[in-house]
Amino acid sequence: MANRHGDFIWYELLTTDADAAARFYEAVIGWNARAFEGSDIGYRLFSIGGTDVAGFMPIPADAKGMRPGWLGYVGVDDVDKIAAEIVQVGGTQHMPPTDIPGVGRFAMVADPQGVRFYVMRGASEGTSASFSPKQTGHCQWNELSTTDQEAALAFYKARFGWDKGDAMPMGEMGDYQFITHHGETIGAVMRRTSDGPPPAWTFYFGIGDIDVAATAISGNGGTIHYGPAEVPGDFFIIVASDPQGALFGLVGPRKK
Repeated sequence: MANRHGDFIWYELLTTDADAAARFYEAVIGWNARAFEGSDIGYRLFSIGGTDVAGFMPIPADAKGMRPGWLGYVGVDDVDKIAAEIVQVGGTQHMPPTDIPGVGRFAMVADPQGVRFYVMRGASEGTSASFSPKQTGHCQWNELSTTDQEAALAFYKARFGWDKGDAMPMGEMGDYQFITHHGETIGAVMRRTSDGPPPAWTFYFGIGDIDVAATAISGNGGTIHYGPAEVPGDFFIIVASDPQGALFGLVGPRKK
């Protein structure tokens, strides 16, 4: 595994309709979808420009109560050690450490506030480019909405070495706290609003034209919840859900 401990290395959509999800994200982001060879669970891959950036699959039948959504994978040096430590500090293990031949070892866990994610040690010596802040079609921002901002920041720092960066005041919502890893800003942590969705990670994927993407979302059965809204750097963001209800974000320029 060439990625460093604490890097985001993969993103995965769990959905109720994989065929519909493939069509939607192809139209909105420009991804190409294909089956993952050898998978017996219907796992598929999203790629852009020949690079695999994310996976998707049907929600497992035994995952009772799980709703469609995106989950992130954080690379770690020792999956078993980190998974056990997460449980010890009040988190949850939803899937025990498991090997996928030729792919790596992973576990599905949740932080003490109930937010699910994966930890993984990949089998490949290559470096994942799934998170790449300057590349269209890749994840460019990782945003955590949580019920306890300070506790979440302490949890992720202790596990993955993430540090506080700058902070942007958001009035009654408190600070929008940027997080850094090895000096690179990788996302932010914010306080969940009482009338908002449950605590979760939201991943923002880069697109070439925010208005074209907005039209594609609405025209293909998705729902825009916020935006397009301008953010620092002459970029715009959208928070939306796909036709199956999975929340995601987009970030990109306005070309008009």
